[in-house]
Amino acid sequence: MFVDSGAWSCAGSDSVGHGQSPAEAPGPAGEGSSAEALGDGHGRPSVDSLAEGDGPWRAPGAGTGRGGQPAADRGTVRLREASVGVRADDPPRYAPEWLRLREPADAAARARDLLDPLRIRLANLPGRADGLVVHDVGCGTGSMGRWLAPLLDGAQHWVLHDRDPYLLHFAAVAAPRTAADGSRVTVETRRGDLARLTPDTLTGAALVTASALLDVLTPEEVGTLAAACAAAGCPALLTLSVAGRVDLTPAHPLDAEITEAFNAHQRRTGMLGPDAVDAAAEAFAGHGATVRTHSSPWRLGPDEAELTAQWLRGWVGAAVEQRPELGERADRYLAERLAACAAGELRVVVHHTDLLALCRPTGGAP
Repeated sequence: MFVDSGAWSCAGSDSVGHGQSPAEAPGPAGEGSSAEALGDGHGRPSVDSLAEGDGPWRAPGAGTGRGGQPAADRGTVRLREASVGVRADDPPRYAPEWLRLREPADAAARARDLLDPLRIRLANLPGRADGLVVHDVGCGTGSMGRWLAPLLDGAQHWVLHDRDPYLLHFAAVAAPRTAADGSRVTVETRRGDLARLTPDTLTGAALVTASALLDVLTPEEVGTLAAACAAAGCPALLTLSVAGRVDLTPAHPLDAEITEAFNAHQRRTGMLGPDAVDAAAEAFAGHGATVRTHSSPWRLGPDEAELTAQWLRGWVGAAVEQRPELGERADRYLAERLAACAAGELRVVVHHTDLLALCRPTGGAP
C-alpha cells in the first residue's frame, strides 16, 4: 500500500548536494537531499522539468513486478496524480540519474556492523499489527529503504520524508516489497521541512533513518532531530556523513588544498559539513542516548569510473567556488584527474561516517 500524506520538507539532505545549486553538476557524495538526493557533500544535477515519457527512475533491480508488471501497478505502491503538478513554490528538483549512479557505492559503504545492535533493539519492541514503522528523513529516491528494509526481519511500514515531490514519486515506485524474512513492506510519503519534525511526528516510530543528511544540517537542525528522536524514544541510524577526508591514488600536490577548500565550502551558511557526526553524537548523548559510529567510505576504482568522474567535477567545482583563486590550477588538476580516471589509473577513497543512536525507550515508543 502506498499513501501520499501531503507536505513535509527536508531542507538540505539524501537528496540535495553540498555546496551545489540545483543547476550545478553533481558533486561529492551524499545520498541525496534529499541528502542522498540532498547530499553528503556529493551534489547532484538538477532538472528543470521531467519530459513526458521519461518515466520514473528505476533502482537497480527495481521497476517491474512479476510477469513484467510495472512497479507503479504493484499492490504496495500507488501514485496519486494530484501530486504530479508543479507549482511556482515547489522546491528545486534534482536529477535522479546522479542518485542511481551513486546508489551501489552507498550500499557497499554503509556500515553493516551497526545493524546487529539495531536489530537487538528492534527485536525488544512490542509487536504492532502493521510492523515496524520507519521514518526515512530526506529520503531522496529511497535508496536507504532499498538497502535496509531487506536486511531487517518482520513487517515494516516506511514513512518517506523529502521536500521534492518528484523524488518522493521515485522512492515510492522503487520501494522494496519484502523484508529479510519475506514479510510485507509498505510505504507512504510526506513532504515537509525538517524543522517540523517533532516527537508527535514520530509517535509509534521504531526507527528514524537518513542517508547523507547530517552534514547539510545546521547545529540547530541536528539538535531538533536528536530531541525529537529522544522524546519519542526512537533509535536513529544516520549514514554516509562526510568525514572531511579524501584519499586519491596516485597522490597529487594539489590534493590537500582542494580538500581544504571543499571542506570550507561544506561549512558555508552554518552547515556542519565534516563536523556533523561529532555534533550529532554530542546532541544525542546529551539526551541520554547510547551512540555508536563506524566508518563507511566510498572505495572507487576503475569499475566506478563514471561515478568517480561525476564526483570529481562536483568536488573540485565546490572547492573553486569557495576559493576562486584556485582557478587555472584547479582546471588543470581536474583535467589530469579525469584523464587518469578514464584510463583506469585513479582510485579514490571518500571517507564517511555512519552513526547509530540508541535513544532511551519512553512511554511513547512502540
